Amino acid sequence: MAATKKKLTQTVADKAGPNEKIWDTEIKGFYLVTGKTKKTLYYQKDVNRKTVRHKLGSLPEITVAAARVEAEQLRAEHATGAVAQRLAASRIPTLRDATDTYLARPKLRSEHNKNQVRAQMENKLTDWLDLRLDEITKADCVAMHARLGADGERAANHVLKSFRSIYNHARRVHDLPECPTMAIEWFPEPASGKIIDDLDAWKEAVDGLENDVHRAFYRFLLLTGLRLSEALSLRWDQVHADHLHLPLTKNGRPFDLPLLAEHHGILQPMQAYRSDYVFPGTRHALHLKSPERIAWSAHAHRRTFATVAAESGLWEETIGRLLNHTPQSVTGAHYVKVGHEQLRAPMEQVVSAFKRKGLI
Repeated sequence: MAATKKKLTQTVADKAGPNEKIWDTEIKGFYLVTGKTKKTLYYQKDVNRKTVRHKLGSLPEITVAAARVEAEQLRAEHATGAVAQRLAASRIPTLRDATDTYLARPKLRSEHNKNQVRAQMENKLTDWLDLRLDEITKADCVAMHARLGADGERAANHVLKSFRSIYNHARRVHDLPECPTMAIEWFPEPASGKIIDDLDAWKEAVDGLENDVHRAFYRFLLLTGLRLSEALSLRWDQVHADHLHLPLTKNGRPFDLPLLAEHHGILQPMQAYRSDYVFPGTRHALHLKSPERIAWSAHAHRRTFATVAAESGLWEETIGRLLNHTPQSVTGAHYVKVGHEQLRAPMEQVVSAFKRKGLI
């Protein structure tokens, strides 16, 4: 295509033949392109080492004079940086897109955690999903936190902290200001610290459950200290003769926990259900979803396991390993790898302590 330079006028445009490119000599970046049947006017400018092209219109729908006015306006906008700002804004993801990217990151969390975060965004922050992250203000965050807090302060904290994680993940690659949740006064979340302080009452309550799957579930929960979601979704292919293997846990890492004869004694009757899951569900549920409620939460079972472990003489760091807590030190988190065999003796110590309490 032949390219020439001359002042673009209506006459020049009308006389231009096919396959020509005529650059205007007065406004840099203003030009005409002709095809076999169409003549189109453009304005282009390099922004951040990238050519940005604006189509002004085709003849005769637009005149050269009108296109020149638009080109002048675009040149002025480029000069003030307005176009660059618009381009930058167009690259900022919406909350919906940022959530998808956050949940697809290589360091995956558990499926339960991913589903929980997605549900928080889609069910609680619905009005924000199609907003760009830079359109969500500090005032928006404060107002949303207060609104959600009316239905539950702890839940409101968790939703906005999940939003903060998504925002800060996007901030690593996009030009975003500090997360607007910085303006939030978080609701206090005192740890309940509740444990099963009357183990005889617990044993009576569990023994009194009609459903044998529910009875086995609570017994196994107490003797392993597993998180609720880990126990509910436990599969038989994760249960081995000497340990159970969780391929992905809340802290993003796999975890192996030693199993003793006492654990297998609880699990063995569950094999009669011929399910892929250790604790099978009913009807359409693949695994147990909602065991019959007793007076103590699943986390109270986990705290009780830790308490009995401490009473048996285990060090706090060892208890943390049994519970699959992330070690606080850099060495513990990144260099020291503890396998299930190293945890076997501590587990035997905890189970023996439960035996002395008459629970096995």
